[in-house]
Amino acid sequence: MAGLFKSAINQLNKVSGIMDLKYDELEILRKPDRVIEVSLPVLMDSGHIKVFTGYRVQYNNSRGPYKGGIRFHPQVNLDEVKTLAFWMTIKCAVADIPYGGGKGGVAVDTKNLSQGELERLTRAYTRGFADFIGPDKDIPAPDVYTNPQIMAWLMDEYSHIKGANTPAVVTGKPVEIGGSLGRGTATSLGGFYVFEEVLAKLKMTKNKVRVAVQGFGNVGMNFAMIAYAAGYKIAAVSDSKGGIYDEKGLNLDEVLIHKQKTGSVVDFKNAKNITNEKLLELPVEILVPSALENVIDETNAGRIKAKVILELANGPVAELAEPKLNKNGVLIVPDVLANSGGVIVSYFEWVQNLRQYYWEEEKVQGRLKEQIGKAFKKVWQTMEIQGNRNMRDAAYMVAVGRLVEALRIRGI
Repeated sequence: MAGLFKSAINQLNKVSGIMDLKYDELEILRKPDRVIEVSLPVLMDSGHIKVFTGYRVQYNNSRGPYKGGIRFHPQVNLDEVKTLAFWMTIKCAVADIPYGGGKGGVAVDTKNLSQGELERLTRAYTRGFADFIGPDKDIPAPDVYTNPQIMAWLMDEYSHIKGANTPAVVTGKPVEIGGSLGRGTATSLGGFYVFEEVLAKLKMTKNKVRVAVQGFGNVGMNFAMIAYAAGYKIAAVSDSKGGIYDEKGLNLDEVLIHKQKTGSVVDFKNAKNITNEKLLELPVEILVPSALENVIDETNAGRIKAKVILELANGPVAELAEPKLNKNGVLIVPDVLANSGGVIVSYFEWVQNLRQYYWEEEKVQGRLKEQIGKAFKKVWQTMEIQGNRNMRDAAYMVAVGRLVEALRIRGI
């Protein structure tokens, strides 16, 4: 993961050159506002104390409170958290919602924790950062290996510390305690709305589109199911154990039952088993990487056959792979646009919490379609003005333009 932040800042430097921005303005955006690292002592079931390391990076709040998930993963480190906080800053600006960017994490393998240990770790994290988060300061959310239950514990612990019920401190909560309807599938549904906008612009018809989805977790699975229900042909899906491929299209209802029974999509009847690496190189029109960073790099970029890559994961296309893909005419729909549905509906949840007035699911989905649709149109228009097919540059130009304008107006 070393060097991920450097790659992210390289993209910032690249668009600043295109936009001809002042050095002083960019210097602010090259560094996070605040980096916090805390020790988290947790009582384990064995009766011993184990000390974990927790991070929170608050990158930029010129457009509103910091916003970003908390990741529980063994590989969590400061470079990764800084990068994700930077990407959140860009993502919120692309989506045009009144947030800055932040991110948090704990280096831990949750598979080795009991439910009680996981709760105690979450509450320790909340206590460690209680002075730095809040509805008008920094609003966390779920990320890798965190979920609505963990957000509920965080909200409960924070509310105890502050002496008042404070649902707006965190988003991605269960609906029973102030979560928003539609939040669980928001990233996937937002990605699907962007997917349909792209197909319309490229004049690609439904019956001629084959889709491969790498990653059958919450985001990838929900995207695949939404697209399948809408009549698109899903030719391949994969999880951490491997993938399956059927050029005629998979029956995803049956794939889902198979995964629930066996724990993996692998060995599904009438489909060919393939590796995660092979899935990326299949002869499909749309490739949807929904798992990890840097799965498409300079070694396999030349073998990608898809016409469009829809980035539902954060950073699935490595920096050095992008020029080769662009040269080969592959349109990359960047993560900061494609997977922004989650943070858009998180914003809606926060608004509902602050007003204590809750929306029907149809209203949430309609507002999401409208918000992400406007973001797509602005990015596409910017790309067309540039006269190329580089959507990442265009998205960053939109975001950086908004961030710099906020800095100028505020006089920072």
